[in-house]
Amino acid sequence: MPGLRRPRAVLVSTGLGLIAATTAVALAACSMGGPGRVATIGEVDLDTPLPVPPLAESTVEPDGTRVFSLEPQAGTTEFAPGVASETWGFDGSYLGPTLVAGRGERVRVDVGNRLEVPTTVHWHGMHLPAEMDGGPHQMIAPGDTWSPGWTVDQRAATLWYHPHPHGETEEHVARGLAGLFLVRDDAEGALPLPREYGVDDLPVIVQDAAFTDEGRLETPPQGFAGRLGDELLVNGVRGAYAEVADELVRLRLLNASTARSYAFGWGDGSPIDVIATDGGLLPASVALERVMLSPGERAEVVVRMAPGERRTLQSVMTPAAAGLQPVVAGMNGATDEFDVLELRAADVLDPSPELPERLVELPPIDTDIAVTRTFDLNGFQINGEQMRSDRIDETVTVGTAERWIVSNPSGVPHSFHVHDVQFRVASVDGAPPPPELAGWKDTVYVRPETEYELILRFDDFADPDTPYMYHCHLLWHEDQGMMGQFAVVEPGQRATMTEETNDHDHH
Repeated sequence: MPGLRRPRAVLVSTGLGLIAATTAVALAACSMGGPGRVATIGEVDLDTPLPVPPLAESTVEPDGTRVFSLEPQAGTTEFAPGVASETWGFDGSYLGPTLVAGRGERVRVDVGNRLEVPTTVHWHGMHLPAEMDGGPHQMIAPGDTWSPGWTVDQRAATLWYHPHPHGETEEHVARGLAGLFLVRDDAEGALPLPREYGVDDLPVIVQDAAFTDEGRLETPPQGFAGRLGDELLVNGVRGAYAEVADELVRLRLLNASTARSYAFGWGDGSPIDVIATDGGLLPASVALERVMLSPGERAEVVVRMAPGERRTLQSVMTPAAAGLQPVVAGMNGATDEFDVLELRAADVLDPSPELPERLVELPPIDTDIAVTRTFDLNGFQINGEQMRSDRIDETVTVGTAERWIVSNPSGVPHSFHVHDVQFRVASVDGAPPPPELAGWKDTVYVRPETEYELILRFDDFADPDTPYMYHCHLLWHEDQGMMGQFAVVEPGQRATMTEETNDHDHH
């Protein structure tokens, strides 16, 4: 049985008297300490073959619409042999199949809810009409079917899908409801990149979890960030390894954890080469010591293997990487170290071409800005407000670009996810973003006491009746109400829901 050769991490009780002054307000509201430090490097048996989520089957209707079906359902999963855990999944007991569609293709997904509770399916990172978005306004009752349809119109990217019921998102995702949605396009398809799914192009869905001594899934301890498990699951298994037979291998990393951030890198210290972020390819590969992903973020990395080589993907988080004071970092997973996945190269490898020096050309960041908005993330509030389903917080005019200034004045971790559009990070504390943040993003980790300038363009899908969401993607924070709503409308139009008139630096 794969597992840990170490004592289990224990919940520590840390008094608020030990908290740094900059974090006192938020942690006092939380009234809790956090789990102890976890270090599993060298302590995990990486001896379970990496399962690859199946490609979702589809049919094509006479009008060209590609139709998928998904069924959220309850089941049991054995994370340890002979020990069944109650879990949820799409079309199975845990996780879901990978959907694939091409740019310009019309798609529909028939989602039949076989759970005993309402849920939703949100297409994270997808550009689509608000009524198809799968946020908390598109709940699916038990036994009902929801059939959103849209035309895929964005760059090739690694997207994903997961539930988004208000107040229960962390629970639904933690039970196993998550899957990938890959978008293909001609520009990416013309590049000499690994793209044979499950062979040299591997999905790597990373989650943290907690287990009883017998191996049954249990609720993990909680820090301010949310639930933090002391073991990792990769594509739903513990202690994963993947056998590869190609020189160049592409890993599509998804942080599907509800609260934990990771800093992925190679155990031998060699650079990790990032070729894409949330919304698609970067202009060129970026060599990093580690690539940090907060919940919901994705990165595509490539690695060149030698015959017979074994290489271990690890996550080594540090207070500096997370921008946290050491005591806060220790309670929120930012001092933890994990072995994640071992790659095992065959003795003879199929040759792979060299990675191109240039991947794609990105358009310049919009400078014709119609509106600047500010978003302060503090406690479980954005701009001092908690989510209200009957309130539109921001109204955006279709066909315009906006500047969103997102800041975290506190000393604790937050992130920021925007539905509908991919954005560009124009600056971080007034300086140009690092190369790994220079591409298209839909989710960004917001370091404490740091300001991010995001540029977003809203070209279509005006709908005064149905809002999109923006929120912290630490899912416990989202469930506590750290979320707002925006509507995209035609010039001169107003949202039909109640519209909040805010004065926080709109001009």
